[in-house]
Amino acid sequence: MVFIYCDMRKGMSRKSKYNWSQSREERKDTKLSASGKELVVESLKLPKDSLLGASIVTVTGNTDAFVENYKGIIEYTSQIILLQGKTCKIEICGRRLTIVYYTNEDMKINGWIESVRYLL
Repeated sequence: MVFIYCDMRKGMSRKSKYNWSQSREERKDTKLSASGKELVVESLKLPKDSLLGASIVTVTGNTDAFVENYKGIIEYTSQIILLQGKTCKIEICGRRLTIVYYTNEDMKINGWIESVRYLL
């Protein structure tokens, strides 16, 4: 452990500890917290969907829905489609709901869509 003396005029303590044993790669690999990532994305005005993994639900009229950035299908009936998003669950309710197609990242839902809910 190495002690570095700091200037008191900058509001710092008399001695500051720094762990010199941690390699540069280890310091680079530390992950930002969720709020830290969000702060960086907002300050740089980057798209949240691709960087934070936010799910995107696009509803056209009341008959078609397109879902992007989801992880999996939890429940699938003709009245409810429950999806696991990357940050929350997405519930689509309606009548005669069908999944037209799905891939690992997006899907298209057809039917009479009555509601879309995000469940935490």
